[in-house]
This record gives sequence, structure tokens and C-alpha cells, in this order.
Amino acid sequence: MPDGKIEVENINTPGRSTRVNAAKYQAMRKAYLAVLPRSAPGMTQAELMDAVKPKLPDDLFPGGATSGWWVKTVQLDLEAKALVTRTQTKPLRWHHS
Repeated sequence: MPDGKIEVENINTPGRSTRVNAAKYQAMRKAYLAVLPRSAPGMTQAELMDAVKPKLPDDLFPGGATSGWWVKTVQLDLEAKALVTRTQTKPLRWHHS
């Protein structure tokens, strides 16, 4: 990570990756995995967004700024890596794989 970027995948576009800020990704990944339930039924996207905010460093996410985008980025990457499972419920829910 010499340029401060990390490659992330997206389960919705297999084989394609994007480079994002490594510090923000790692901070969000840590917070996301800390709050994510180990088994079904899991948490909704809205619940995850609320739950991660208190766990984020304020220097990277002042007042929770841009945290919604980062929750989704981390979720899609972890799903692509089979570390997170999406349940086919309404609303959608996620939990550890």
C-alpha cells in the first residue's frame, strides 16, 4: 500500500476491483466486523450504518461523514470474499459467513 490505497472487490461485478483509501477501508472493516452478528438473522443495512458510527475514528470519519458509502463498499467487498453472507429477506440482512 505505498500509495495509501487498497484493492476492493464488488460481489455485483465479479472480476472487477477498485482502489480505495486503505486507512478508511481498514477502519470501516474493523467496525463492520465488530458489530456484524455471527449468524442469521443478521442486521439490515440501516442497522449496520447506525451500529458502526460510534466505532469509527473521528479523524477519518468526522461526525460519521461518508460512513454510509464506506459501509456499502466494505459489505460488497466482504461478500465477494465470502466473509459475509446476505440473506434473501425483506429487508436484506447480513451476517458473518
